[in-house]
Amino acid sequence: MKMHFCIPVSQQRFDALGGRYVLYSVYLDGFLFCRVRYSQLHRWNEQLRRVFGNCLPSFPPKYYLAMTTSMADERRDQLEQYLQNVTVDPNMLRCDIFVDFLKLVQLDTFSITTKKVPLDVFLPDERSIKVEILTSDTAERVLEVVSHKIGLRRELVGYFGLFLIRFGKEGKLSVLKKLADFELPYVSLRSSQVENCKVGLRKWYLDPSLDSRLMDCKAAVDLIYMQAIQDIKKEWAKPTAVQRQKLEALQKEDNQTKFLELSRGIRHYGYIQLDPCTCDYPEPGCGAVLSVGNNEISCCVTLPDNQTQDVIFQMNRVKCWQVTFLGTLLDRDGPQQTLNQNLELRFQYSEESRWQWFVIYTKQAFWLSSCLKKMISEKMAKLAAENPEMQIEVPEPGKSKKCHLQQSQKDISSFLPKKSKIKIAEVDCGFGTTKEEDL
Repeated sequence: MKMHFCIPVSQQRFDALGGRYVLYSVYLDGFLFCRVRYSQLHRWNEQLRRVFGNCLPSFPPKYYLAMTTSMADERRDQLEQYLQNVTVDPNMLRCDIFVDFLKLVQLDTFSITTKKVPLDVFLPDERSIKVEILTSDTAERVLEVVSHKIGLRRELVGYFGLFLIRFGKEGKLSVLKKLADFELPYVSLRSSQVENCKVGLRKWYLDPSLDSRLMDCKAAVDLIYMQAIQDIKKEWAKPTAVQRQKLEALQKEDNQTKFLELSRGIRHYGYIQLDPCTCDYPEPGCGAVLSVGNNEISCCVTLPDNQTQDVIFQMNRVKCWQVTFLGTLLDRDGPQQTLNQNLELRFQYSEESRWQWFVIYTKQAFWLSSCLKKMISEKMAKLAAENPEMQIEVPEPGKSKKCHLQQSQKDISSFLPKKSKIKIAEVDCGFGTTKEEDL
């Protein structure tokens, strides 16, 4: 699937000789990822094209005369589409030319040199382990180092990920984003400008049944056991009084296997809970707490009379969704570091035989979108396992493969300049039959 790359803003700069050039601010998952010039991206594309040939998406052409405003906007839009489309091919993500360039522009943007540094990585129980890394080490590399240090088997590393997490008061935490394999954790942490932000290790799957694949590895069991305890403590997972009593007894016995078996029957076990937000259902301005997992979006909605209502949206009835940025992008010092203000995620849902749009206003819209995409990919994997005759090829955890599926799994991204509403990303995930070339 396409990644949440966007170029919502650019600025004119002057080089040492007084010539003008345009600097593009590239955001990934709502956070400033890098600032680059067209010439840098053009050279990168030429290097990639020598390896991948015509498999690459089209790159915006050079202009030898001064660009008009409309031409500049068109180029920015085309560069954004290029970055989104080039990341669809998993072979690209493993290419050294691809990764090395993105490492370089991250370091250059934030004026960070390559050197050895200590990095604290927080475990699900909020204890941290310290690892020595290079500032230029990718999230994939850092995850390998951490996994080796705690004894996590190599073939299970793909079930876990590194995340930017904000730790708040009274033990509350907010997951801001999952770090992409090619992101530099040290740089992302330094540049996030989020108070009490840490790099955390958590499991990265939203289908609770996948726990069963990890039960033969003690390090993996330790991690999901820690996370289960913390999720119950933070009320992300919601046991009944009877379940809680049994879990407390099993925790005292340190019976991790039985604890996890019982936990899988708990409401919202393995779900990710978002910070309180607002939505337009059943009427505009309602408060909501969203929990995402097990192929559903669970909303606890607070009505105007302060009554609460639980609403569940099944992912197999979601046709598509889009993230839209509603605010301003520039301040006095230039582009903002994050696009976490005035975001909305709207999704189209089949209810009573008709399609209806639902809108969620949340700073975590990109993170919510990532979770929805994760549930779709897990659904695809399950379909592949249940229907081998369909010849569905899906990514295995820790590996990347191109997906072919007779179900719709299409990403469409666009940027609408000079509008009060800027559509950052749209994902079509309806489960209707499509042709393979549509994927």
